[in-house]
Amino acid sequence: MSIAQPVVGVLALQGDVREHLLALAEQDVVARPVRRAEELAEVHGLVLPGGESTTMSRLLETFELLEPLRDRVAAGLPVYGSCAGMILLAQEVLDGREGQHTLGAIDMVVRRNAFGRQVDSFEADLDFAGLGSGGDAEPAPLRAVFIRAPWVESVGDRVEVLARVPEIPAAGPAAGRVVAVRQGNALATAFHPELLAADGRDGRVHELFVRTVREA
Repeated sequence: MSIAQPVVGVLALQGDVREHLLALAEQDVVARPVRRAEELAEVHGLVLPGGESTTMSRLLETFELLEPLRDRVAAGLPVYGSCAGMILLAQEVLDGREGQHTLGAIDMVVRRNAFGRQVDSFEADLDFAGLGSGGDAEPAPLRAVFIRAPWVESVGDRVEVLARVPEIPAAGPAAGRVVAVRQGNALATAFHPELLAADGRDGRVHELFVRTVREA
C-alpha cells in the first residue's frame, strides 16, 4: 500500500463509525473499521468516533485494545477524536465514571456531557483555525453539530486551541468554551463534523486530519 493512499482506521466498537468511514472515503484514503489489535497495527491514522465514552472505554478492555492503542498513540500515531473520542484523548475527565479510561494524548481537562440535557443537540457556527489551503491557520467559518457534547475546561501549554463557542448571549454558559484542539498528531473536536462530511457538505475537518496522517 502506497503512503500516497494511507490506511486510516475508525475505532468500530461503538458509536457513529459508518459516518466517519464515509467521510474518510472522500479524502482519498483507505478507510477501515478497527476492532482488533492486528487491525490497529495496519493503520497509519485512527479516528475515535462519537458515541458513549464510558462504553468505549469498557470495550477497549474487552477487545484487548486499550494497551496496544495507548502504545501506538504514545509512539506518534495520528489520532482524531470527535465528541466521545475527544473524551478518550483527554488527560483528565470531569464528571466521568469510576474506572473510565483515557489515552492521555492531549494535555487537556474535558467535562463530559458539559452542555447538559437541556441542549442535547444543537448547531452553531464556529471560527475554526487550520482549515485553509495547506493548513492555513487563519480561522475559517465552520458549521458544527453538537450532540450531548463535552467541552474543554483547560489545556496545557503545548495544546493549540482551534475553535471556541462564539461569545454571544444565545450561547449562555457555553460562550467562549474550547471545543476543538490539537497537540502534535492528536486532533479533537467536541462536535460531529462527520455528520456534514458523510453526505458531502463539508469535509474540511477530516481533510485536516488526513493531512496530518500524510505528513506523519
